[in-house]
Amino acid sequence: MDIFRKTGPIVVRELEFIRKRPAIILSSLVAVVFCSFFFHTMFGEGLPEKLPIGVVDMDGSYISRRFIREINSTQSAECIEYTTFREAREALQKGEIYALFNMPENFYQDILSNRQPELSFYINSSYLIAGSLSYKELLTMANLASGAVQREVLRAKGLNEDAIMGIIQPIVIDTHQIGNQYANYGIYLQNTLLPGVLELSILLIITYVLGIELKERKASALLEKAEGSIIRVVTGKLLPYTIMFTILGTLCCLSLYGIGRYPVNGSVWNMMLYMFLFVLACEGMAVTIISILPVLRDGVCISALTGILAFTFAGFTFPVEYMPGPVRGLACLFPLRHYYRIFVNECIYGTGLSASYMEIAAMLMFLLPPLILAPRLKNAYKKQHYPIN
Repeated sequence: MDIFRKTGPIVVRELEFIRKRPAIILSSLVAVVFCSFFFHTMFGEGLPEKLPIGVVDMDGSYISRRFIREINSTQSAECIEYTTFREAREALQKGEIYALFNMPENFYQDILSNRQPELSFYINSSYLIAGSLSYKELLTMANLASGAVQREVLRAKGLNEDAIMGIIQPIVIDTHQIGNQYANYGIYLQNTLLPGVLELSILLIITYVLGIELKERKASALLEKAEGSIIRVVTGKLLPYTIMFTILGTLCCLSLYGIGRYPVNGSVWNMMLYMFLFVLACEGMAVTIISILPVLRDGVCISALTGILAFTFAGFTFPVEYMPGPVRGLACLFPLRHYYRIFVNECIYGTGLSASYMEIAAMLMFLLPPLILAPRLKNAYKKQHYPIN
């Protein structure tokens, strides 16, 4: 009870600080709510649909028109026909289309004469997702068209259907997409993007509320109010934000697994517990940054840089295992990386706490550096050696 009595005045002071500066609460609330609404809207269909693909049909035959209709029938592609290749190329360079498919002259005649006509793809890879999906659809349809032509030739030679399919497709691939059978991009993107936005907000706000005391020359008086204990200062100042960010994190979980109905093969309650640990880990990193650099502008800049790099080192866009060796080791320094691995274990594989104890321990380890650096932060609060310019 004594610790609550001595920390209570710090909490009351911080609540008054928040009341006078409501932008602190609104910035985090607006950022998380907006991003949640934005990503739910963007990935509402799971995958982008009807991506514009340019087609130049220089053959005009029955088989070329059928090929265009088959591309249009796919989920991701929508053909836009151009009369000349130059016109289509300019549209591709302007970003009006994501891919260009060129069908040469005498395409059908070359097929009948066994001259192996060539189909040309031009993909705008500046748009990673759109370019990859466009290439996938065009390549799939080209392979199907090649198989259809080969089937007609074999039929003309008198082979039965079983023999034809054995030649065209000797190996049948049976694909099972574990945990994401619909290939929904939102399942693995939103489960990491939203916590990433939350981490960025935590780093920026915690470094700000601790660093502003130094900038406004109130740190020494605050330390005296806590009877010289920097632990009470940090605990009292962070308690309201811990509650706020935990509520925001819980709302993120509810939006993902409730509104979004994303798969959870494990326990939703475990994910909420992990979210609380994630919030504590992010706060521990923020306190570490401001303890090492007890200057407001430096701490906020480093926090912003760290929050942005967390998206890269999380491993949900590019596997950490295939990063260069020295860079690979940096991934463990970001709480988002550990949260992502926990998400995979809990939601995708449903392994529960038993498979994530190392990641849980890693997130708890982020609370250790603030304790080690507490004397440095206390010294900065006590002496207030803050640059004027």
